[in-house]
Amino acid sequence: MSTLTIALIQTSLNWLDKDANLTHFSNKVANIDKSVELILLPETFATGFAINLDCAEPENGTVLNWMITTANSANAVIAGSVLVQQGDKKANRFYWVWPNGKVKYYDKRHLFCLGKEGDFVKAGERREVFTLNGFRILPQVCYDLRFGVFQRSRNDYDVMVNVANWPAARRKVWDTLLMARAMENQCYVIGVNRVGDDGNGVAHNGGTAVYDFKGDTLAQAKDNESSVLITTLDKEPLERFKQSFPAHLDADGFSLQG
Repeated sequence: MSTLTIALIQTSLNWLDKDANLTHFSNKVANIDKSVELILLPETFATGFAINLDCAEPENGTVLNWMITTANSANAVIAGSVLVQQGDKKANRFYWVWPNGKVKYYDKRHLFCLGKEGDFVKAGERREVFTLNGFRILPQVCYDLRFGVFQRSRNDYDVMVNVANWPAARRKVWDTLLMARAMENQCYVIGVNRVGDDGNGVAHNGGTAVYDFKGDTLAQAKDNESSVLITTLDKEPLERFKQSFPAHLDADGFSLQG
């Protein structure tokens, strides 16, 4: 049965300084063991969550090219979200980049109205599932975590990944919903959050963690510290649990509208 070794990078970000952030992450990635097959970075890792400022990338910009080069050198998939220009708005785009240069993406669906994210960011229109080592992986970005219907499994994924700039003030919600999503969807859940204050003075204290299909914590980074958390997922216990407790067979049918 398949396994998947993952590195979760929890760190502070340099506000609006792409060069400094890419250099920082290059150094982090260079020190990750070559057994790692997937490297996860926080939301808007190249700029910070500066949605109202002129910092978006073109479709094939510097940050994506860095991800392609870095994935190749690390021989691992590298993933995280980037602000990408889309007409007069941006997409908060979760890039998924293979070592061979292949690129897929998911655009953040749920935009934070309290922060007026929708004034500057275009909402994604579709859900995506990526596959690696036999694991089906649902990518999500930060605020998406609050919307369980959109993430509801149709037995179509094994791992949910959420990359975030989730504020310390709402940390309890982050921890609770990550565990809840794991239990209700009978899947592994991975949350990757940043630490430190951003350019708007918003504090972040981490909470980067991995939960199993029962909501139990498999690994967790220390709060308020930069770290690289490495974990290995095993598909066999997940499949065995779903066979012994097939709650997904009793799920309600539903369809998602645009």
